[in-house]
Amino acid sequence: MRTVLGAADLLRVEQRLAATDELLETAYPGDGGSRQPVHTVYVPADLFAPDLATQWGAQALASVDGAGGMTRLAELVGVAPSLVERVAARVVAKLIAEPIEDLRLDFEDGYGDRGIAEDADAERAAALVSADVAAGSAPPFIGIRFKCFEKPTRARALRTLDIFVGGLVDAGGLPDGLILTLPKVTTTAQAEAMADVAETLERAHGLAPGRIRFEVQVETPQLVLGADGRSPLAQLPMVAPGRISGLHYGTYDYSASLGIAAHCQSMEHPVADLAKEIMQLAVAGTGIRLSDGSTNILPLGENADAAWKLHARLVRRSLERGFYQGWDLHPHQLPTRYLATYAFYLEGYSEVAERLHAYLAQTRGAVLDEPATARALAWFVLRGVQCGAIDAAEVRADIDIDIDGLTALAHPRLAHV
Repeated sequence: MRTVLGAADLLRVEQRLAATDELLETAYPGDGGSRQPVHTVYVPADLFAPDLATQWGAQALASVDGAGGMTRLAELVGVAPSLVERVAARVVAKLIAEPIEDLRLDFEDGYGDRGIAEDADAERAAALVSADVAAGSAPPFIGIRFKCFEKPTRARALRTLDIFVGGLVDAGGLPDGLILTLPKVTTTAQAEAMADVAETLERAHGLAPGRIRFEVQVETPQLVLGADGRSPLAQLPMVAPGRISGLHYGTYDYSASLGIAAHCQSMEHPVADLAKEIMQLAVAGTGIRLSDGSTNILPLGENADAAWKLHARLVRRSLERGFYQGWDLHPHQLPTRYLATYAFYLEGYSEVAERLHAYLAQTRGAVLDEPATARALAWFVLRGVQCGAIDAAEVRADIDIDIDGLTALAHPRLAHV
């Protein structure tokens, strides 16, 4: 065998690609493998109570009972007949055990401008969240959305954030599932400023560097396409490395900014799809998670059935497009959030389990899956387990793998950490 490339050639190529290697290693580490909630629930900060999640779960179940039961609702929203009973039973159990996965106490649009009174509400929020976490009754993920960093609300945003974080630290420390949300971002400079604030808070409270991360709400056209003709979304991971945990699409602010008539604003409007596709492209491989927005058509009164069907369809639509999280604004939206989500995972589970089992056993089947596809299959199952749609015992029986092994298959980098 005759070759012409030697050590000097390899060195020259490695020198040429050193910057590329560093970029891929630092900016595109892939998903961290931790659990992502299937939704975020927003409530005005002053209305939060430690038993809020339990209240929402009870209200959700009562709404379904009053409409003929969970089985009937599952059939209404199009769950496959063979899965109706299983999905319905698991959703009932979910609404009892963990009705809310991610809760955001809102100091922004859902709260308004209350002047100095916001200080007391921020202090109260920190105390109640700490007590809820300590009691073991808080949702797995919890935090606040403070006001945006635009000039009129900047000082108020910083003060509320400062009071809330300080209150948590004084009460015993930051919860593991703490999430902070920065709304109405228009430029990367605002994300840089938030990263600087996070670093300042960490130093002041003796927290580990990088402990405070935040979500960015994508609800202005300037963040999707900047004045220079480039998308600031793609620059966010670079200007605030390791700080941004997610991008959340803001259905109504974004649509209104583009002049979409109020009755036409929707998660499935073409302007929404374009923005979300750019979000996906911008942060693919960075480990930054994505969340879809909300629908303001609530399942109440005589139009409840139509609203439930709409919500379930929109949840399913988001899942099929790679948005595994969305917003819920009312307790009555919880049943269809979980019905649509559980049906999505269970409808695909049998085929995925069979393919994963064949891949792990190195047996030939009708589909020849490559490692990248195996990772995607494992990630699908893992997400289903994390939200409660799929039971870990099923995974062991059907795929012959435990959850640690499934996680390592879905996120191979974790096996080397």
